[in-house]
Order: sequence, then structure tokens, then C-alpha cells
Amino acid sequence: MVIGVHTPEFGFEKDPANVKNGVSDLHVSFPVLMDSDSSIWSAFRNNYRPADYFIDRNGRIWHHHYGEGDYAESEGGIQKLLNENGPSEKMSGTVHITGVGIEAPPSDDVQSPETYAGYARAEHFLSRQRMSRDSQQAYILPLMPFSNGWGVGGLWKTGPEHDVLVTAPGKVLYRFHARDLHMVLGPAKDGRPIRFKVTLDGAATADDHGIRQQGRVQDRTFDIEFLDPGVHVFSFTFG
Repeated sequence: MVIGVHTPEFGFEKDPANVKNGVSDLHVSFPVLMDSDSSIWSAFRNNYRPADYFIDRNGRIWHHHYGEGDYAESEGGIQKLLNENGPSEKMSGTVHITGVGIEAPPSDDVQSPETYAGYARAEHFLSRQRMSRDSQQAYILPLMPFSNGWGVGGLWKTGPEHDVLVTAPGKVLYRFHARDLHMVLGPAKDGRPIRFKVTLDGAATADDHGIRQQGRVQDRTFDIEFLDPGVHVFSFTFG
């Protein structure tokens, strides 16, 4: 039996409708529990996303794995438990699955950490103005960001979880080292579409759309310009 537990990082992830849509989009067929108050997270003393716990029929945590990777090891643990308690025909070997899109495995050269935009957990913020708290501030982008530094340009309002673009246009810049760059974004409150343009090192992304780079992984400068106000910027992740 497989059971998923969804412990939200951000407020919008506590909305059951959003979680239901995400489960459907990813074609997740096993049950997923909502852990909005982090009670299950705390009971396991967990500090990682993702975290896998392998529990035997006696309720004992036989093995755990934190973070991405080591999929063969995890599958070996599942097969061991199934072989001990399952059908007479024993399982062996490793199933080879090739993830695509957002489910593709991370690259072996990721030097940029998950980064949060809200002031509660923001790090390496390089705009020329100090990050405001719960108030509007006009920012100027950093000219020469160092590795894993980021900043915004334009008029933004910063909350504990996210930055909101007050008036358009507005930019977000990040100097990163990874194959993939992902952003957690939220729409304007009225739900209208928000136009944007993306560049890498000042040029169009061409085949590196997504952002998923096709060539050698190296330090790159990501820039996204929002042409409409109201976008919510929560975090950056890398793969």
C-alpha cells in the first residue's frame, strides 16, 4: 500500500481544490492525505521534501530516504518488504522508468539551493534596496549578481511568503547553476492571465525553454519580466 502525505509550504497549498487538481494533473492514483497543520510531519520528525518511509506489516519503519535520488535503493527496499509478505513469486531487478517534463530526474550538477522570495525565509537578496516587510517598495535589479544571488526590479510588495508585483512591468533575476530552474508562482487575485518574457544571459531561451538547458550546465543569469501586475512569486527550485 502506498499513501502520500501533503504537508504545505505555502498558504495556497492548504486549499483542497488546489491539491486535488495537482494530484489529478500528475496522475497520482494512490490516496494523498492533507496535513495542513503539519501534525504528521511533526510526528515523523521530518525535515525533508520529499521523504519516503518504508513501513512493514508490524508498523515498524524499516527504512527511510530523504530527498531525491537513490531510486534503485528505495525500490530494493520495497521489493524486500513485498517478498517477505507478498506473493510466492519473488521480485527482483529494478524497473527502469524515464521521467519527462517536471517528473524528469534532477541533473548531477546542481549547485543552487531552493530559495524563498518572502521575507520570512529569503536569502541572498541582491536588489539595491533593502527588502521591505508588508509594504510597497521600488527596487532596482543588481548589476552583477553573484552565484545564487537574486533580486527584483520594479514596484513590489513583500510578505512573509511571497512578493507581489504592484504595477507592471516588473522583473525577477537569479544567477544559478543547474540544468533546470523552476519558479513557484501564483496568479493575480482576479485570476486574469499575466504575460511574461524570459531570457537567459540576456538572450531568448531558444531550446532551453522551461527553463531546462540542453547543453553543458554552467552559471547562467535567469531573467523574467512580467508585463501585467498581480503575480505572486513564492520560490525557486532547481534540478
